[in-house]
Amino acid sequence: MYRRSAVLYLLTTASINSAFAFVPPAQHNSRNHANVNKQVQHYNTFSSPIFMSTDTTNDTTTSTTTAETAATVEDVTKRLNVPFTFQEMCRDASSAMTDAYGKGITRQIVRVLLPRDPSNANLGVLYENDAEVSSSSSAFGSDVVLVPPDETWQGGIMQLYRAAAPTAQEMLRCFSPAQGGIPPKMLEDRSVDESGVDGIGLWVTENVDAKDDVSCFVQPSQETVDYVEAISKQAGERLVMLLNPQWRSVDDALDASSKAGGFFGKLASSLGGKGGSMKRLDDLGYQAVFTIEGYVCKNRDIRLIKRFDSDWRVFAADAEGQNYTPVGSSKERPTYQECDKMLGDAGIQLSYL
Repeated sequence: MYRRSAVLYLLTTASINSAFAFVPPAQHNSRNHANVNKQVQHYNTFSSPIFMSTDTTNDTTTSTTTAETAATVEDVTKRLNVPFTFQEMCRDASSAMTDAYGKGITRQIVRVLLPRDPSNANLGVLYENDAEVSSSSSAFGSDVVLVPPDETWQGGIMQLYRAAAPTAQEMLRCFSPAQGGIPPKMLEDRSVDESGVDGIGLWVTENVDAKDDVSCFVQPSQETVDYVEAISKQAGERLVMLLNPQWRSVDDALDASSKAGGFFGKLASSLGGKGGSMKRLDDLGYQAVFTIEGYVCKNRDIRLIKRFDSDWRVFAADAEGQNYTPVGSSKERPTYQECDKMLGDAGIQLSYL
């Protein structure tokens, strides 16, 4: 932490004097390019090859209905609501994925809340039970709470993965067509997590028609971008999505410096700034299509929601935490201070309970 703070100070002061010095942008430091080639070959060994078909026709790309064409950004924003159940959240996310895919967005980023056992809300416990969201269970996610993937999870990134993986499966089931009543086969590949403990995985659906196959990277990190790039190039017009990437959705000073180019941009990227990785994803066409974020403001849970075709909409929970009320919207992602002001304008004051 001290090292990163020192670097931030150097970058923010010294970069002013060298803003006009040009050095070619830093290339992403690949861990092992041979592993990427091996990974691509691995997918091509499936009994029903996923990305070998030369037919990249997108049958789902059809003309939108009159109602969809008439819907404005404001209309879509007003229809956004906070999902209260696991199934509702997955349906909302897959609906946005389907709409975006129909408009030609085949490289998608999705950020959602994760299902958590309601008995695990207390900090300081040594072990947490995983939430039950299996489709084979009669409960099927009915007795879970949806919470942000933050530092309150006692089991760290691996516990987050155990919650994110079934979330990815359910979203893929909602998105993928069940042709002839046959649901898609799902395959998990953890080899993209080279350390085995970084909470990263790749889920791939095998549908009746290979052109409907989907690849979903769960909790990818910057070190996974080589794999993302390789699979994206192999997929053609098929959907490739990133679920809950581990990098922050907002920039700190190190991230901002890594986007600037030059010597300090190269230095910032080598020290963890996400600028270089984000540029590679931008070049591949990745876009955020559905986002639900949350944190606490004025001692109230708030939720920020956005689709690819809407503005941000902000909701605040009531004193009991049972219902959410819209308090404002913004074209850009609202800051904490802006959310605080929205709550104040809505008459919501700091709660000490």
